[in-house]
Amino acid sequence: MVALLLQTTPALAQSPERMDRIVRASAEANAFSGSVLVARDGQVLLDKGYGLANREWLIPNDSDTKFRLGSITKQFTAVAIMILHERGLVDLDAPVKTWAPDAPKAWDAVTVRRLLAHTAGIPNFTSFDDFQSTKALPTTIDSLIARFRDRPLDFQPGEGRKYSNSGYVLLTAVIEKVSGKSYADFLSETVFQPLGMSSTGYDRNAVILPRRASGYTPTASGVINAEHWDMSIPQGAGGLYSTTHDLLKWEQGLFGGRVLRPASLKLLTTPVRDGYAFGVFAVETEGNTTIAHSGGLHGFNTFMAYDPARRLTVVVLGNLNGPAPDLLGGSLLALAREDAGSKRGAALPAASNLQDYAGAYELTPSTSIAISAVNGGLVSQVSGQGVVPLDAKSGDVFGLPGGDARITFTRDASGAVAGLILSQDGQDRIAGKS
Repeated sequence: MVALLLQTTPALAQSPERMDRIVRASAEANAFSGSVLVARDGQVLLDKGYGLANREWLIPNDSDTKFRLGSITKQFTAVAIMILHERGLVDLDAPVKTWAPDAPKAWDAVTVRRLLAHTAGIPNFTSFDDFQSTKALPTTIDSLIARFRDRPLDFQPGEGRKYSNSGYVLLTAVIEKVSGKSYADFLSETVFQPLGMSSTGYDRNAVILPRRASGYTPTASGVINAEHWDMSIPQGAGGLYSTTHDLLKWEQGLFGGRVLRPASLKLLTTPVRDGYAFGVFAVETEGNTTIAHSGGLHGFNTFMAYDPARRLTVVVLGNLNGPAPDLLGGSLLALAREDAGSKRGAALPAASNLQDYAGAYELTPSTSIAISAVNGGLVSQVSGQGVVPLDAKSGDVFGLPGGDARITFTRDASGAVAGLILSQDGQDRIAGKS
């Protein structure tokens, strides 16, 4: 049983030790396996591997392990489009029919800009009923487009937002047709090589790739090898692999002005609808700006976030399916911000936002914390215990009356409250929102 203590608690360890401790706890609970990196203003705070890259050979994960990125790939696709736009080769407001003349009339208002922001209405082919039966079969980009070309739009272009891997397959086709190169070659020549990202590329099933992690899936009877997914399918929606070290180079290069012009970077990271910009979420919550995305493929879940005000990077790459990378990523971001002094000048949460925190948060399989918004404030209740009011400190941080124990709420890549950190007795416990 976890008790919310109200007496003074010992001072917490410095953030790198706290970060390592919460990741190790997740790994020891068989919830996480992967590699983690946290860096602030050029200083690496945490850089470690946890669990196994290959369970059959008992090979551990480390900072050089290569992981499939899933939808973190989308920001690279968006940047490739912006590079072509800077070169005068792609008009963001041109219809995609410019490069796909046989496209249906329904696509007349489907523009590059709308594809980038998921506001084009193109139906998502990975949600189709037949996807599970086709995900293991090799394909081509033209065949992929044929799967959704004649489907009705989800909404009229520009009138909504719905996540669509199909849209990023179309953007992949635009990149290849405009550049005259494969998607993989264009990114390698324009981004990966200039930034020194030698451990990043487009994943292919048949290629022998040194230090590539195997992907795993948890089941009721134990961990199993993940189902096969042919890597000709994800394209620019999710086909890249990388390491934590290379992704730090990417964040430093992108936000250090080495990839795009300032105007292009601003456009890339300006929300279009529902917090989504071009290939990334760009959200401001309780005084913090976060540019982030997560990803998932069979056997892999990933999270990457950047805080531009603090030049803070968090990368969590996992090779065991589950929610841990998102929960850990949000928790590591919160701890790093706390260490950087995020409380200074941070506003208290508005009463209208308190309902965002409400819900049940699982600390252990038998213990949870229920958070409720009551009379303009928050109250907490641990399983089997009484109700305790929370005192708003700043941003997402709330204290318990009469002591140093506190709750810091954490957010996913979209900015939604997804978990919390309970800090007391010199320890941190993380819990996901159910």
